[in-house]
Amino acid sequence: MKKSVIGILAHVDAGKTTLSEALLYVSGALKKIGRVDNRDAFLDTYALERERGITIFSKQARFTFREMQVTLLDTPGHVDFSAEMERTLQVLDYAILVISGADGVQGHTRTLWRLLKRYRIPVFLFVNKMDQPGTDRQELMRQLQDTLSEYCVDFTSAGDGKFYDDIAMCGEEAMNEFLEKESVREETIARMIKNRLVFPCFFGSALKLKGVGEFIDGLERFTEKLYYGEEFGARVFKIARDEQGNRLTYMKITGGSLKVKAVLGEQKINQIRIYSGKRYEAVQEAEAGEICAVTGLTETVAGEGFGIEREEVLPLLEPVLTYQIILPAGCDAAVMLPKLRQLEEEEPELHIVWNEELQEIKAQLMGEVQTEILKNQIEERFQVQVEFGSGNIVYKETIADKVEGVGHFEPLRHYAEVHLIMEPGEPGSGLKFETVCNEDVLSRNWQRLILTHLQEKEHRGVLTGSVITDMKITLAAGRAHLKHTEGGDFREATYRAVRQGLKRAKSVLLEPYYEFVLELPEQMVGRAMTDIEKRQGSVQAPAVKEGIAVLTGQAPVATMQDYQKEVTAYTKGQGRLLCTLKGYAPCHNAEEVIASTGYDSEKDLDNPTGSVFCAHGAGFAVNWDEVDSYMHLDSVLYGRRAGQEETVHAAGGSSTQEEWIAEDEIERIFARTFYANKADKELSRKKFAPVKKENLSGYTGIKNPKPYEPQEEYLLVDGYNVIFAWDELKELAKLNIDGARGRLLDIMCNYQAVKRCSLIVVFDAYRVQGHVTEIMDYHNIHVVYTKEAETADQYIEKFAHENARKYRVAVATSDGLEQIIIRGQGCLLLSARELEEEVRKMEKEMREKYMNSESRLGNTVLP
Repeated sequence: MKKSVIGILAHVDAGKTTLSEALLYVSGALKKIGRVDNRDAFLDTYALERERGITIFSKQARFTFREMQVTLLDTPGHVDFSAEMERTLQVLDYAILVISGADGVQGHTRTLWRLLKRYRIPVFLFVNKMDQPGTDRQELMRQLQDTLSEYCVDFTSAGDGKFYDDIAMCGEEAMNEFLEKESVREETIARMIKNRLVFPCFFGSALKLKGVGEFIDGLERFTEKLYYGEEFGARVFKIARDEQGNRLTYMKITGGSLKVKAVLGEQKINQIRIYSGKRYEAVQEAEAGEICAVTGLTETVAGEGFGIEREEVLPLLEPVLTYQIILPAGCDAAVMLPKLRQLEEEEPELHIVWNEELQEIKAQLMGEVQTEILKNQIEERFQVQVEFGSGNIVYKETIADKVEGVGHFEPLRHYAEVHLIMEPGEPGSGLKFETVCNEDVLSRNWQRLILTHLQEKEHRGVLTGSVITDMKITLAAGRAHLKHTEGGDFREATYRAVRQGLKRAKSVLLEPYYEFVLELPEQMVGRAMTDIEKRQGSVQAPAVKEGIAVLTGQAPVATMQDYQKEVTAYTKGQGRLLCTLKGYAPCHNAEEVIASTGYDSEKDLDNPTGSVFCAHGAGFAVNWDEVDSYMHLDSVLYGRRAGQEETVHAAGGSSTQEEWIAEDEIERIFARTFYANKADKELSRKKFAPVKKENLSGYTGIKNPKPYEPQEEYLLVDGYNVIFAWDELKELAKLNIDGARGRLLDIMCNYQAVKRCSLIVVFDAYRVQGHVTEIMDYHNIHVVYTKEAETADQYIEKFAHENARKYRVAVATSDGLEQIIIRGQGCLLLSARELEEEVRKMEKEMREKYMNSESRLGNTVLP
């Protein structure tokens, strides 16, 4: 008999719990079918679930149908409980996605689809409520293929010619079978479903049991038998407590088996339970492929793995609002905090925090519905009536450039130094850690310890003290002392390296964004679009059908919190707003938020930015911006050891130890920096050869780069800054900005012809949605249009920061702040006015040379 763990997911009110009841009833697991509105559904075991008619906590039920044994996991559909739903995805073999035939694909449905793709879970779709008037199967099928996947296939007519033709279009193996036999074997179809090459779609009404029989038959026919190894593995996905208060660890056995009295994480298992609804069966052993709850484990967390499942799974969905928990008079926070920690074990996304300074307890929540449920839970379990303050946005921070962070910890009889390369990651990628440190420099055990310290803590940013994200942190170098280094030393050095890198980098404040769908009467579209624009959102062109307009777009959570009430008011109840968390993006009012928090990274004693060194038998603190002068290993990015004097890159400057690199290396750096986002076909047309990614694994932290004589200089021009600083171009820009841009490029071409430097003009394109960095050659100069959310200032600063110590760079701009930063990098600096004077001088000299040559030719008798 084949065993499968199948999760059932849906947008709220799609009929997910009703379908679960129908499957249990049709399979014979239930003698009587329950109903949500009658408050007797088998899987709604919690009083609040029955009262509100929604699923709050995931539950399991077991049923057998023919040769298939299914553990069915029912998950919450409401957006506020998405984190609970996501935890179950870690243990699913298959998923059932329920869609309301009356509503079609909703915003939260698309979020669920993205999650299923991320966890690589094969999906069966059941389009419910097809008994309601106005539902159209063909239209719904088209919508599924357009919005979810073109490989969604109607399975209600499985076996006819059109069905096999549709399947054949989904994969080469199926196409070959179809061409040979005019059909496709069930085994092939099942394998394609398991590999997410086909998504079977069924239609019916769970409430009236229509189509449910065909659906469960399809599950049995088109799911594969799964095989597991002998080596033990288990994945924890939920922590809960039974009615007696016993702590339950829910897990899926993914290899071998688990027996009572077995030891996991140095703790002994007392009991193994197999649940179905409220009831459970105590067993002596749980086999691979089964879901069980065990007692006796007190330190497990959701996402944790055992045996072959060692890697921890981190959730994608997280709360975006933080609330103060207001305790009643006479309730001691010190007594209440440990109780709230119990709830945090069960719902890790709560992030219960005690603020010592403000004497406040705070929790992170998804929305108002979850606050109401949590309030009821606290009263029911601990007999305490709490209130919640107003919700505040949960901000995050990331960086916009690649930097090196250095942490050193050396009080007396302690020693550790850590060098980290920190660079921006893709939006939504979270934090990624790796090491390229040479084991001759730092042993593998110390490297593993540093990676553990990077992962064990929520590192805070330097703008508002918010958690950092979307970043890759690479251990590049480190040093230990044979006698004095202890494990805690590397913890201190690692934390300080992260903070020093953040101080050095260009930090970016992120805020959560909603993806919204707004339905309202057609005549109110103008008002709605104006509202969204005022809320710093973006909206696509409306789709209008039968007098109802549908607007889709995205907007900051901060500006959309109370908009549903406003929509209801001005549409007189005819409008509907559906919001789904899209992810984090640069904050629309970053300066205002940063100022309002009043966070000072230098006063955050729990997260120091500086390091500790030792001299004359005593430790002393060094500020973050002076650490490079004291560190004991070479800088990995900048190639400079402690005690070296920095190269002076200013006119008339000198240096006792300048570091030069060859012209071919300059070309390679230039190609890597400016052409990183170009397609291969574009690179092939450039004079710069493609460059392989640098391998840092050979770095030893000891040798300096070999000095070379530089052959070229580089001039970076802030395009729009210069245009609006030169009177001629400024006047031209008022008439036509393209004309002003073209005129500047022509002038720079003439200037380059005289100066013979590599000249790059950088223009802002950061407001263009979806724009990637664009680089092109314009005659004898290079032109850069920056990517979305990156200004010309940022682009130039990044280039200067990464390369100013390696070769000569000059920058032309009149931006005051940028000038300070550029000077700090050791670059040559020209104001826009000075550049204009140089250009005019050059043009004058060329005219005089031209006139002199004309004069000489005029006095010569040509043969």
